[in-house]
Amino acid sequence: MNILAIETATTACAVGLATTSGFEMGWVVDEDRHHTEALTMAIDRVLREFSLRPRDLDRVVVDRGPGLFTGLRVGLATAIGLTDALGIDLVGVSSLELLAHGAQSEGVRGTLVGAVDGRRGEVFVQTFHLDEVVTALSPPRVATPSEVALEWATPSAPVTFAGDGVLRYRQTFAALGHATLLDQALPSTSAALRLARSRPPQSFVEPLYLREADAVANFSTRERS
Repeated sequence: MNILAIETATTACAVGLATTSGFEMGWVVDEDRHHTEALTMAIDRVLREFSLRPRDLDRVVVDRGPGLFTGLRVGLATAIGLTDALGIDLVGVSSLELLAHGAQSEGVRGTLVGAVDGRRGEVFVQTFHLDEVVTALSPPRVATPSEVALEWATPSAPVTFAGDGVLRYRQTFAALGHATLLDQALPSTSAALRLARSRPPQSFVEPLYLREADAVANFSTRERS
């Protein structure tokens, strides 16, 4: 099965490819929020490099969030457009579960908190338990880094934090003496490719925004003032 992975939940834009012959790789193609310009060109370049055409794809897996609003829209629109035009399978995964599965594949076990930078001084967070399988212990939600740190200040059991939200607010999370901070900023395209093989295709993938777009929030603030 030839599978394309699209990752645009953070400031970075990444793609992954798994081929029927067993090849699997992921590429970060931009790190500065140029999703619109970078994504389509990257997909075309990756397929050409491996002598594949879009019609050779069997499935597309896309990160549906939570994450940055514009990036998610670009990734989802591209994935839906490709799968509709080619008549192939579409699978949606979340950015937070990709952080958890990526950490698990690197050997991390126990409690993991995924945190994606949401801007506005907030992070999108979700807690997982990692062993031979990845189990979600909470739903994804929005919180401030200080609120998350406070929740984990009392428990003495080890906990691991991963995601670009952790790296941005490293000082806040590093203050937790029993916490391990992973240098894992991006949701894993390798994890997305693995999950795409085992999950059924979806007729529609709905974005997981968790809150309104920045432009709407800024407009509402001006209206109130």
